[in-house]
Amino acid sequence: MTIKEINIRDPFVLPYQRKYYMYGTRGVTCWGECDGFDVYVSENLIDWSGPIEAFHKPEGFWADRNYWAPEVHYYNDAFYGFVSFKSLDRCRGTQILISDSPTGPFRIHSDGPVTPSDWECLDGTLYVDDSGQPYMVFCHEWVQVGDGEICAVKLSSDLSRAISEPILLFTASDSPWSRPIRNGPNYVTDGPFLFQPYSPYRNFTVKDTEMEQSNDGLKARPLIMIWSSMSDNNDYVQNISVSDSGKIIGPWRHDEDLLYRSDGGHGMIFRAFNGDLFLTLHTPNKNLLERPVFIPLIMDGDIPKVRD
Repeated sequence: MTIKEINIRDPFVLPYQRKYYMYGTRGVTCWGECDGFDVYVSENLIDWSGPIEAFHKPEGFWADRNYWAPEVHYYNDAFYGFVSFKSLDRCRGTQILISDSPTGPFRIHSDGPVTPSDWECLDGTLYVDDSGQPYMVFCHEWVQVGDGEICAVKLSSDLSRAISEPILLFTASDSPWSRPIRNGPNYVTDGPFLFQPYSPYRNFTVKDTEMEQSNDGLKARPLIMIWSSMSDNNDYVQNISVSDSGKIIGPWRHDEDLLYRSDGGHGMIFRAFNGDLFLTLHTPNKNLLERPVFIPLIMDGDIPKVRD
């Protein structure tokens, strides 16, 4: 099948051993009860096999709806799934799963969500800093706080639990592109993803000669975050924010341009095996019509831009 035949939201692509593994929120059950998520597999980003059910709700599992935005990261010789879950009597939160294979089956790893139990949260993503400290970056949802927040929390080395209080990085209204949802008072944060072109963890390595030189040796490049919000005409768009310090704590500034502005979002960036850089996201933002797309990127200095 091709991506035109795959109805998922929030696509996430893991390149691993010459194959691409694509995860996402099932379009059919996105807004109601659900029991799992799938993975699709390709060798060329054109022809895809699947779906393969990567996770199925185990007996007694606390969440029965909104299995959103599964991300899978290869870390310390295992595959870790970061997935947002919800039930009628508990706040939405990101829980961490684990598997020995990118196709699953994924098992419960963290004891419940690693986001605060009394916060409505979603879209946790993994970031590992230069010291090897893992973080989860996530959204504190607008439905609870009004002005949606993007926060970070330190994780234990085995990714099983949070070991710090959440750190507020910025709010949706800090971006000049963010507008209130449906002309109301609330601002949306959605789908953060961290990108650093020279990071070996992210498989975005560049040659040392491409890094800026300073009197102190190699100078770290900025840390880039892409995330989604609503813009003019209630369009779902892809923002770029920058930590010039290269540190997760920032301070964060917001780029003067949008990465994507045409009714699509919740994206991530990956490098293909031939070295090409891609943005993937879902578009249009309409239930049962969502499809993943792969958009070629170039680097404009340290900032990713859509290739003309």
